[in-house]
Amino acid sequence: MKREDILAVYAAGPDAVVALVEQLLAAHQTQVAELTARIERLEARLNQDSHNSHKPPSSDGPAKLPPRRSRRKRSGKKSGGQVGHPGATLMQVKQPDTVVTHRASTCSQCQTALTNAPVVGHERRQVVDLPTTRPQVTEHQALRVCCPHCQTVTAGEFPPDVTQSAQYGPGVKALAVYLQTYQHLPFERTQEYFRDVHQLSLSEGTLATAQVVCAERLAAVEQAIRTGVIQAEVAHFDETGLRVEQKTHWLHVAGTALLTFYALQPKRGGPAMDAIGILPAFRGIAVHDALSGYFPYACGHSLCNAHLLRDLTAVSELTRQHWPARLTALLLKIKTAVERARTKGQPHLPRRQLKAFTAQYDQLVKSGLRANPPPKPTGRVGRPAQGPIRSLLLRLKTRAAAVLAFMHDFRVPFDNNRAEQDVRMVKIKQKVSGCFRSLAGAQIFCRIRGYLSTMRKQDHNALAVLTSVFTGQPTMPRLTT
Repeated sequence: MKREDILAVYAAGPDAVVALVEQLLAAHQTQVAELTARIERLEARLNQDSHNSHKPPSSDGPAKLPPRRSRRKRSGKKSGGQVGHPGATLMQVKQPDTVVTHRASTCSQCQTALTNAPVVGHERRQVVDLPTTRPQVTEHQALRVCCPHCQTVTAGEFPPDVTQSAQYGPGVKALAVYLQTYQHLPFERTQEYFRDVHQLSLSEGTLATAQVVCAERLAAVEQAIRTGVIQAEVAHFDETGLRVEQKTHWLHVAGTALLTFYALQPKRGGPAMDAIGILPAFRGIAVHDALSGYFPYACGHSLCNAHLLRDLTAVSELTRQHWPARLTALLLKIKTAVERARTKGQPHLPRRQLKAFTAQYDQLVKSGLRANPPPKPTGRVGRPAQGPIRSLLLRLKTRAAAVLAFMHDFRVPFDNNRAEQDVRMVKIKQKVSGCFRSLAGAQIFCRIRGYLSTMRKQDHNALAVLTSVFTGQPTMPRLTT
């Protein structure tokens, strides 16, 4: 206000002055409340790390974090190998490849020559080492044969996969793809490996072509994996950002205990999931992290309780209210009860126990809602924002069946760690490379990596199955348990 306006109010009398002061105080209180809420939100964001949010541990940084209480209970065992574990001690083999004898030349007592003395025994020691590797070149010759009857010269045929005057075989190509896709080596370090270890100078183009050929031959296998996930009783779903061509795309993963399927999409939600085509046809139980895009699909839903426990930890640290810690303890208690029942061979928890757990859950959620009432109307159009704490409580209330799905169905796990483990390997690749330089290259990587993840889940040798791809007969995974 200008000085003239203030003097005009003063001239209007005491009532006008009181009205102005009340108006200014109300505006000030509103502004203070808004700024306080904003500061609280910013402080809460700064205090987030992997123990109280959905951030991965790698994002915590090198700074010293506050001491935390692990949810794992002490086993009472000493660190290191336990009694009865198989161990990995290097053992002697019965038939060594090479035997080198060491004969004494003179007697250790009287120095007599032992050149012709009989051998009366020996002690064995073995050294396991790697041989010096060099390329093994196989030459194919198509012989021309002259017919003795008509004198026509007929040439023999080369194998279908021998198309060039000089080319690399399945073993070299499989190893190149293995190093880049499974061990996450970039192009330059892969080339260095082949030069140093195998005396081969592979060009970047050769490495890229091997990736393309491998992905093309795995197209049918990928579709089989996709079908296997659709037909599964329980499947895990997750998504994460992936940098491709300097833009953020979204990596979607769908997997089971046996299968891993990756898909790369420009979006994260429903349109991307529709384009992938798994969730629209899936009728089992989908385990996920409560992204709203999952719920419209006509399948069962189970929420990741590991995410939920971190959310509850954040609320407890922020508000010091009691219900988050009690709900955390209840969920862990239910998890323990389910594990014990499963160990005993029970198909489900007793009805009485289920009813008691459900009642405790509902009571704690109600307690949280009472402690965090709805926000007051702001006078603006639309419903006021509920805030992160009340939004969490409303999700706990409306999605209670999905939160407690693991309690009612023993096929359903407590968390979504399986999908997060599948996602982690692709994130490691991004950390190594920075980003994918092309969308086609990212899609090729996802197809090959999905196949390798699937085969490793089924205890196959990753290099062996890649070799089978380049020999023209890819090893097929099991699609059901």
